[in-house]
Amino acid sequence: MTERNYEGLKKYFNEIYHSNPFVNLLEIKLSHIEPGFAELQMPIHQSKHTNLYHVAHGGAMASVADTAMGVACASLGRRVVTLELNMNFIKAPGPGTQVRALARVVHNGRQTLVVECEVLGGDDGLLLKARGTFFVVGQFDIVLGD
Repeated sequence: MTERNYEGLKKYFNEIYHSNPFVNLLEIKLSHIEPGFAELQMPIHQSKHTNLYHVAHGGAMASVADTAMGVACASLGRRVVTLELNMNFIKAPGPGTQVRALARVVHNGRQTLVVECEVLGGDDGLLLKARGTFFVVGQFDIVLGD
């Protein structure tokens, strides 16, 4: 993939996700995209992302993983909805942490995609391991390629 294609695709998906109220609420940002892969980032703010124990809420962590997996599907031109999610919470990050969700498509079928995701903390330590199954509901007009 050329640098021009990558920048165009990143801009295209940033525009799509910029209009998503939930993604904006959680301050999730796309940092890298390539065919079948996406990396998103989310800050952990005390006032927005934490639970009563003052660590990241599991729902916020699941949301960044689910969103990253959906973007990985979208990078292949596939519009999807989540059918199934499996989350293994390893460690809860505290406020001030910038988490990174790295999602990779492991099965790109006609009707479903299976995606794995790791959410890493500021020290690149594993915080969450996820897997999801996604149902194809349509196509995007743009697809990554060489």
